[in-house]
Amino acid sequence: MFHISYHASQEQFAPSDLLKYAVLAEKTGFTACHSSDHFHPWSERQGQSGLTFAWLGAAMQATKFPFSSIIAPGQRYHPAIVAQGIATLAEMFPDRFEIALGSGEALNEVITGEPWPEKPERNARLLECNNVIKRLLDGETVNHTGLVNVKEAKLYTRPTKLPRIFCAAITEETARWAGTWADGMVTINKPIEDLKKMIKAFYDGGGQGKAVHVQIAFGYARDESKALESAYEQWSSNLSERADLANFYKVEQFDKHAESVSKQDVKSKLLVSSDPKKHLQQILKVKELGVENIVLHNVTIYQEEFIEDFGKEVIPELIK
Repeated sequence: MFHISYHASQEQFAPSDLLKYAVLAEKTGFTACHSSDHFHPWSERQGQSGLTFAWLGAAMQATKFPFSSIIAPGQRYHPAIVAQGIATLAEMFPDRFEIALGSGEALNEVITGEPWPEKPERNARLLECNNVIKRLLDGETVNHTGLVNVKEAKLYTRPTKLPRIFCAAITEETARWAGTWADGMVTINKPIEDLKKMIKAFYDGGGQGKAVHVQIAFGYARDESKALESAYEQWSSNLSERADLANFYKVEQFDKHAESVSKQDVKSKLLVSSDPKKHLQQILKVKELGVENIVLHNVTIYQEEFIEDFGKEVIPELIK
């Protein structure tokens, strides 16, 4: 089934506000919700970062549609705790939760005081964590020694049906690798030809027949000047390649980076428009690639008008 997900941006909005937005999104026609997971926001201007697992329990109780989230196991989260969180949500809300695992970003992970590994080691750690999580969800008692360590761990609460575990990927190399082990891939929007290459890499690596989810970030408000101003204020710190930003570990570093970003830079990276039809055309191009889920992330502060307007003018054209 094809889904259009509302993106719950934990780093931008208070958990209580995101709860209201998720409820509104379901009422207006969004068919799912996807949550980010942060310990720190990308900038002081964003200024939030609720605990995703706690928020998911409340949001899923308040709604009926399915949820997904992204999480980075191995440093800030021990994989056994991630497995316990997945199992708890999947037991309470059958067939409504799945998760994507990522290698993480220093911004959120170095709070433990442990060294920040290079990308190859982070990927190796991620794969170890995935294996630990799946073994625990399968009911095994797990012992493991490696980049993460586990001793005599067993889940006593498990769901009757195991959720899918995706891999978050932003490069073709990671996408190809994800195809070898993940149940699906979550990625971010790129120029269409680049996105096609990402999906092909995932399929070539072993992901043929598995699900692909794509997050599209954009700026929307009913007033176009407000859309641009808010997109610039909220998202200018994020507009380099994610791989380049992965080693920043202080919010101030992102804010410093944002000083060199102009509003024109924002417009060159994101579709910023007050016209829902322009956004619809962008979304349709991604849908044509055969993806299972498109996650809509309006980076501006104008969430309610985005949810309401897209519910009337965009989603009906996508869910037919």
